[in-house]
Amino acid sequence: MSNIAGSRSALNWVVHLSVLGLVLLWLFPTVGLFVSSFRTADQISTSGWWKALFPSEQNLTLRATDPGNVEQLEEGGRWFISGNLFDEGVDASVSVWGVSSRDIAAFTPGDTADLGDGEVITVEANGDYVWSGAVKLEGRGQRVFATATTPPEFTFGNYRTVLFSKSTTDSMAKAFFNTLTVTIPATIIPIVIAAFAAYALAWMNFPGRAILIAIIVGLLVVPLQLALIPLLRLHLGIGIGKGYLGVWLAHTGFGLPLAIYLLRNYMVGLPRDIIENAKVDGATDFQIFTKIILPLSFPALASFAIFQFLWTWNDLLVAKVFLIDATGETTVMTNQIVELLGTRGGNWEILATAAFVSIAVPLAVFFAMQKYLVRGLLAGSVK
Repeated sequence: MSNIAGSRSALNWVVHLSVLGLVLLWLFPTVGLFVSSFRTADQISTSGWWKALFPSEQNLTLRATDPGNVEQLEEGGRWFISGNLFDEGVDASVSVWGVSSRDIAAFTPGDTADLGDGEVITVEANGDYVWSGAVKLEGRGQRVFATATTPPEFTFGNYRTVLFSKSTTDSMAKAFFNTLTVTIPATIIPIVIAAFAAYALAWMNFPGRAILIAIIVGLLVVPLQLALIPLLRLHLGIGIGKGYLGVWLAHTGFGLPLAIYLLRNYMVGLPRDIIENAKVDGATDFQIFTKIILPLSFPALASFAIFQFLWTWNDLLVAKVFLIDATGETTVMTNQIVELLGTRGGNWEILATAAFVSIAVPLAVFFAMQKYLVRGLLAGSVK
C-alpha cells in the first residue's frame, strides 16, 4: 500500500508540473504582447520583451541642431554650435559613433571627425557635441550615427495611434465597436434558441426526439467551411445579403449544434423530482423552463457563452464572407489587424498593440466566467 501511495504522490507532482508548464506556455506570449505594446519601435527591434526593464544597446541616427535654429558663436575665426544629440530627459550613453551609415563605429566618445570644407564635430559619451567650421554653418544639422545604450522606455503613444488615429488603416476604435456589434448578438441569439431546444429534447416527449438528437450530434462534426458558400448564396437569394444580420445568422447556425448538445446534457442531469413536483403544482412547461430550468442551468449557459464569445470575437473567416469590408464600415478587429500587417508590416509596436487590444476583451470575459467553464463542460458526465 505504501508503494501505491507513493506512486499516486509522484503522479500528482507530474500532473501539477505539467499543468504549470502549460499555463506558462500560454502566459508567456500574452505577457510578451502586453509588454511590447508599450515599447518603442527602436527597443522592439533591438531587444526582446524580456529585456524591457533593462538598458538596451541600439543603433541610432541622430542629428545636430539646424544652424538656422540656434545662435552660433564665433571664436578665433571659427564658428561653433554646441548641444546634445539626445532629446531632453533621455539618459543615454554613446559607445561608438560615426558620420557615415557605412561606418558607424569609426570614432569613440571624445574623438573629432573631419567633415570636410573645414568643418569638424566632436561627440562625447553623454551626447554632447561641438560642431565648428571655418565659415558660418548653414543648411541642416549634421547627422551622427551612434551605437548607444539607452534606458528602458515605455509609452502610451502606440495605444493613441491604434485607438484614436484618424486614419482608417490605423484606427482600431471603429473595428472594436464593429466586433462588439457582431459578437454580442451572435452570442445571445444561439443561447436563447438552444436553451428552448435543449429543454424540449431533455424533458418533453414527442415523436422523432431521438432522431433530432442524433442529427444534432452529427452536425457537430460538419466543417463550417463546407457551408459558407451555400449559406451565402441563400442569404443573397432571400435578400439578406452581406451585413450584420447575415453574420449573426451564420454564427447562430454554426454555434447551435454545440449549444444544444451542451445544454441538453446539463438539463438531463437536473433532478427529475423538481420537474415532476412543478407539474403536479400546475406549472406549464414554459413556467418550468423560465423559473426552474434556466436558473439551475446557468453554469452550462455561461460555459457556452464563453465558447461562443471567444469564437465569434476571434473569427475572421465568417466575417470575411458575410460582411462587406470594402468600405471599412463593418470591418472587425481580426480583419483590421490583417490590414495593419499589409500596410504597416514593419511597425511591430503598432501590431503588438493592436493584437493586445483585440485579445483584451476575450481575456476579461474568460477570467470573469472561467469558474463556470469546467462545471458546464462536466455537465452530464456523472450522475
